[in-house]
Amino acid sequence: MTWSRRFRISERFKGSLWIVPLMGAVLGAIAGLVLTAVDQHVKLPEYFQYSSSTASTVLSAIVGAAAALTGFVVTVTTLIVQMVNGTFSPRYMRLWYRDPVLKATLALLAGTLMLAFSMLRRIEPNFVPNLGVSVAGILMVADLILFLFFFSRCMFRLRPVTVAALVAKAGRAAFDEARRAIERSAVAIGGPVPDAQRTQIVRAGRAGVIQAIHLEGLVRWARRHDARLVLSHAVGDFVTKGGTLVTVYGGSQDAGGAERELNRMIALGDERTIDQDPAFAIRIMVDIALMALSPAVNAPTTATQVLGHLGETLRTIGAAELGHHSGSTGSQDPPAVIIRTHAWEDYLTLGLTEIRQYGASGIQVMRALHATLEELREDVRPEHRAAVEEELARLDSTIAAQWGNAVDLDRAAVADGQGIGGAGLAEKVSR
Repeated sequence: MTWSRRFRISERFKGSLWIVPLMGAVLGAIAGLVLTAVDQHVKLPEYFQYSSSTASTVLSAIVGAAAALTGFVVTVTTLIVQMVNGTFSPRYMRLWYRDPVLKATLALLAGTLMLAFSMLRRIEPNFVPNLGVSVAGILMVADLILFLFFFSRCMFRLRPVTVAALVAKAGRAAFDEARRAIERSAVAIGGPVPDAQRTQIVRAGRAGVIQAIHLEGLVRWARRHDARLVLSHAVGDFVTKGGTLVTVYGGSQDAGGAERELNRMIALGDERTIDQDPAFAIRIMVDIALMALSPAVNAPTTATQVLGHLGETLRTIGAAELGHHSGSTGSQDPPAVIIRTHAWEDYLTLGLTEIRQYGASGIQVMRALHATLEELREDVRPEHRAAVEEELARLDSTIAAQWGNAVDLDRAAVADGQGIGGAGLAEKVSR
């Protein structure tokens, strides 16, 4: 099986809402067979023994309760989907579908339901599966506990800022992993076209978004064929069918074989994923802030709070080396693979430009943006500070254009991490 197919299968498994519950149901049915066989050879203490009528009543109640709780979980999930699409960002659903607690709750409920059904059909006048009934009761208690935890978790995650925090955490993890993968593979970021003859252009076999790239596989292929590869697109870009994926320089390889092999090392899908694309996490956080700034919602405080998590993610990226050189492997050989990634300026523009544009009329947003940029200027690498200075100049121009003739110009131009009410205004007054 090719790497790209394994990646797509993994993505479908992570995003599927039926595979894990189905596994739970199958395990419940198997557990029913096993417990029935054990029951025939083990005599339980008297307080774990039931009459036929009592066992039937208990198991029937468990079946009804498990079915009702499953329906409630599905209802809550549907309501969250509706709220996410209208209040947060539809792109957040990529993370919500992967929630392990949601899948574990559905799996345990399905397993309990199948186990109770299995025990019901084995009750006879002269045989009661006492162990199975007891285990079904214990699982029902576990179902209730897990359901309460799931419900509390869902209510907690209905707040936009909590969603932004989860997305920011996933984005920082994706950035760290992508940076480590680049260092391990010793690939170059950007850089000039290799000083060699172009021998082949590898085109996409299907249209889609680049979800992930198998860097180690590309490097091995290039070294095996004494070639250098230049990727035409970054992770997250949409590629049309027949569009250029990879340009091969030097080496010798059958044209059809190279195209087939290299296509298998680049996973294309219908939509972006955070796995190797931290810019997608920033995109989701910006969408949440823009939703809050829309006239229909008008919640600048939410946008201000999201800016805190955006700033932390940008700080993580800005403090890392994003140069155009290969990983530090100690080798003087030119890199076998040259890839495209986002530069620091790209991340900064993506994270702050639209919020500055749509939040220009909000004092909170202007003050919070100012505070975020001033903190970034101090924390990012020296070579990244020029971009922060430019963004600060754009912010000052926006404030001057929006608030130039307003009585609150002096307040809009103050850096305040809380938007309004932080230390920024007090510090200005004290001066």
